Amino acid sequence: MKSKKRPSPDPSAAQALLEGLVVASHGRHSVVETPDGSRRICHPRGKKNQAVVGDAVLWLPAPPGQGEEGSIERVQPRRNLLYRQDEVRTKSFAANIDQVLILLAAEPVFSESQLARALIAAAEAGITPIIALNKSDLAAPFAQAWQRLEPYRAMHPVLDLQLSGLRGAQAQAQTEQLRALLSGKTTLVLGPSGTGKSTLINSLVPQAQAATAAISQALNSGRHTTTSTTLYWLDEARRSALMDSPGFQEFGLHHILPAALAHYMPDIAALAAQGCKFHNCTHLHEPGCAVLANLQAPNQPLETGQLAASRHRLYAQLFDELSEYSLY
Repeated sequence: MKSKKRPSPDPSAAQALLEGLVVASHGRHSVVETPDGSRRICHPRGKKNQAVVGDAVLWLPAPPGQGEEGSIERVQPRRNLLYRQDEVRTKSFAANIDQVLILLAAEPVFSESQLARALIAAAEAGITPIIALNKSDLAAPFAQAWQRLEPYRAMHPVLDLQLSGLRGAQAQAQTEQLRALLSGKTTLVLGPSGTGKSTLINSLVPQAQAATAAISQALNSGRHTTTSTTLYWLDEARRSALMDSPGFQEFGLHHILPAALAHYMPDIAALAAQGCKFHNCTHLHEPGCAVLANLQAPNQPLETGQLAASRHRLYAQLFDELSEYSLY
């Protein structure tokens, strides 16, 4: 009689699972921090690493004599997950975030499309957004960038920053302003390369470079800082955390349905709530549309209660993009 093959034993059945927090990841490797503050490299038990930075996980240390690493056995339920998705792949930034700080700069000129996409993704995930514009010392470019942010200043907090060049009391005041904003929260810093993210992180977390170097050495990856997200604690009590994310050039929103897009754009959602003639109004061409009725006139200043023409153009472009994708 042919014997049946016995299933492989589940190591978690004989050992008590330990709690941990993912504070860095690279490929299939994650750095898990325990409640006492110690850290250990862990690998997923399956073929794919489902854990991202910010995840609470249950893990097991390697058996005696098999090294100091461990295995992630389970990812605990998340409050939220910020990610982007295009037609090729899904890229997760981090999980269990309270707020996202979108850092822009007067130079290089920022992409309003990238900003809008990041804000929409944050809204879909239920994460509070904050916008910061760096390089206030560049007077003319900063004034132009600040003007471009006019529609966003009516919807979200927008900070003006000078992350390089400040000294003494001015630098301290800016740091204290940022620390107050981040206190007691887990904040993801998001934005394209060249905006000053590393300067921001290093000003708030002086030990960040050393911590990143230690993680990179442990993971044997010199490219760690450009390819993954890292969590840094802002206080000894580990109640305030800052997450540094890699820069991005594209921000796909293919996980959002076209009909839901307006809901995640506060200025359009507020006008749509006034009542359109048709319940399934796309806010693009329908008669009796409350959004189109309050659209900024061509070549005219933006008036209170109006929708900026640039915002409606972005909405129309995204609606077409998501509609095309949803057909497949």
